[in-house]
Amino acid sequence: MSNDIKRANKREELIIAGISEISRSGIAGFSMRRAAEKAGVSCAAPARHFGGKQGFIAAIIDYVIAQWHDEQIRILSECGNTTREKLVCFSIGYIKFLVEKPHFRSILMLKDDDLDSACQGRCRTTQLSMDLVGQYCSEVGMDEETKFRKFYIVRSLIYGASLMFDNGELPYNDETLDIVRQSIDREFDLP
Repeated sequence: MSNDIKRANKREELIIAGISEISRSGIAGFSMRRAAEKAGVSCAAPARHFGGKQGFIAAIIDYVIAQWHDEQIRILSECGNTTREKLVCFSIGYIKFLVEKPHFRSILMLKDDDLDSACQGRCRTTQLSMDLVGQYCSEVGMDEETKFRKFYIVRSLIYGASLMFDNGELPYNDETLDIVRQSIDREFDLP
């Protein structure tokens, strides 16, 4: 195995350990030393790979966002053709991603004052789902107040269902996902 591949593998191992560390301790409590220990490398390795704490956190955020971006492309390729079909399908795909990758969820939903502005900007990953809601509302002539309410309800259904699945309050299965799917779809039949 070449040194470049070994370095890339070690970098990814550090990122995955860093995701776990952020999930456990948050940004304020994030420790490069603990992440290095979890990855089985020296405590100097994170600084060598990322330059420091902010660089390490930025690499973690970029990694998670790249994973989510790839998933968005896959989800949209499986959705119907209408904006409404896409937004419902995409919402369910987002729920699945959040439930099936709980450590990624902690990164995707970061809102922490300890992040620099560049890192905070990277964390705004729900824009596509909100763009689809806005596009559909515009297509059917909904006013701004109604559009805002639809944003709120769809986002609440996504995050609420994800949390309830994760906490075991709802069974995570196709039947329950269909109920959530119907709830999101039905929201756009309501005034």
